[in-house]
Amino acid sequence: MPMLNKRLKDGEVLVGTLVGMGSPEAAEALCLSGMQWLFVDMEHSAMGIGAVQSILQAAAPATPCLVRPPAADEGWLKKSLDIGPAGLIVPHVNTADEARRVIHLTRYPPLGGRSIGIARAQGYGLHFEQYLQRANDEVAIVLQIEHCDAVDNIESIAAVEGIDGLYIGPYDLSASMGKPGAVNDPDVQAAIGRVETCAREAGIPLGIFVAAPEAAGAYIRRGYQLITVGVDALMLAQAAKRILSDVKR
Repeated sequence: MPMLNKRLKDGEVLVGTLVGMGSPEAAEALCLSGMQWLFVDMEHSAMGIGAVQSILQAAAPATPCLVRPPAADEGWLKKSLDIGPAGLIVPHVNTADEARRVIHLTRYPPLGGRSIGIARAQGYGLHFEQYLQRANDEVAIVLQIEHCDAVDNIESIAAVEGIDGLYIGPYDLSASMGKPGAVNDPDVQAAIGRVETCAREAGIPLGIFVAAPEAAGAYIRRGYQLITVGVDALMLAQAAKRILSDVKR
């Protein structure tokens, strides 16, 4: 199967879910359910880098994973890439300078300054040269747009060379606008629309998180390709609550 980055460039729509429980078994079950990708989150979960690597191993080889590190600093970007994900979703990128720095730190020379090491991504050294040759093309670097400052700067962010995708975080975006959780507020939707228009004009694949499946269809029809529906822990809790309610009835 083609790499996730190529699938995005080819215009494919990929539907997945957010993983934060730190359970390889739960991640594997999600993959077996048919999820086309997993958003593996370290920013808002208790997972460390070792737990995330276990999830990538459980999902391999059929289901690509994008990892969100806790921050866009060099150490976290380096560690997150070296465990071998299909790419990163980098949080809190609000300016073109921040975008350029992320691209520099996540691309090997001569395109950037990514540090070279031996880890799972390089087959523990067995695939070292092959990985170095193809990583710049195959590893997706997706920048998260989740603050009103990023929306204000979206045209200059989108102009940065090397971006493989823009991913809207509607809940943090709404909070930055003083309307936490009000993702359907007209002002929040206008901000999302501005990012959407800019991404379309720049030819950059676009993604978004939605809490419920009924919201996903509208974004897919608007051209979004990287769709995240729900969260693993919430799915488990909702299913358990529904089962208990059915039994009690």
